[in-house]
Amino acid sequence: MTVPETTPARRATQRTRMVQEVRHDTYKLRGKLKEPTVCRTCGAVYHKGRWTWGKKPAGASATTCAACARTHDRYPAGLLTVKGPYAREHRQELLNLARREERKAKTEHPLSRIMTVEEATDGFVVQTTDTHLARRIGEALHHAHDGTFTFRYREAAALLRAFWKR
Repeated sequence: MTVPETTPARRATQRTRMVQEVRHDTYKLRGKLKEPTVCRTCGAVYHKGRWTWGKKPAGASATTCAACARTHDRYPAGLLTVKGPYAREHRQELLNLARREERKAKTEHPLSRIMTVEEATDGFVVQTTDTHLARRIGEALHHAHDGTFTFRYREAAALLRAFWKR
């Protein structure tokens, strides 16, 4: 008598399969917007599935982009804390570097912006509308001024916390 052959690999795969939880991000689009669409606050244009800078097309729909909504709600996606005696002494120079990085990122990614710069005890905190921008600024500070750069991403909150100190 022959026993039907089973594939243990298939069984193991079925037992160890993980179900991904759905992460709720209030600012993420649920689907595609009607094209063309223009942000009524900043003037960014949604075209071919992405936000870009350009002239407002005739007959475009109006909405608020995620970056403007985050700024209005004061709900950042990235926080970069800059601390230390060096940060106090060279504050303006460090902020200029942060603004340059924002301008570079914003040319291709209109939703990458600095929301606010707030004073902190031993430096300042930069709030961004995008997780990538906070990290990009922190890496630029580290590259140009040395110091210590670390970051943590909390997926549940969709928030990147970055720290630079010197």
